[in-house]
Amino acid sequence: MLYRIAERADWDAARQTGFFASADLAAEGFIHTSERHQVVETANRYYRGRPDVLLLELDEQKLLAAGVAVRHEFVASRQQAFAHVFGPVPLQAIGRTFALVPNAAGQFALPPEL
Repeated sequence: MLYRIAERADWDAARQTGFFASADLAAEGFIHTSERHQVVETANRYYRGRPDVLLLELDEQKLLAAGVAVRHEFVASRQQAFAHVFGPVPLQAIGRTFALVPNAAGQFALPPEL
C-alpha cells in the first residue's frame, strides 16, 4: 500500500469528481506518496500542526490496473525512494482513509489502525 497525506479540500473534491488530485500533480506531474514507514516523517516535515489533513491508503495494484503509472524514485533530500503517482487517483484505488490529528506539539503519529 501507498499513503498520501491529503488536504481535506482535495479529498472533498475527489469525492465529487471520482478522482483524487493535488497541487503537486499540476506543478510536478505526479502525486507524492509515502510507504507506511515514511508517513510520520513526511507528515511532520510538511504538514506539522495542520488539523486539516487526512491519510489516504492507495492500492498500488489498483492504480496500475486503472492505467495510472507509479514509479519508485530516489529522492536525494530524504535519501530514500518514494512512489510517485503519475495521474489522478481513481476513488476505487483508495481503500481506507484515516484522520491525522496533530498532538499538542503539532506532531503526528501513525493512526492506531495502521
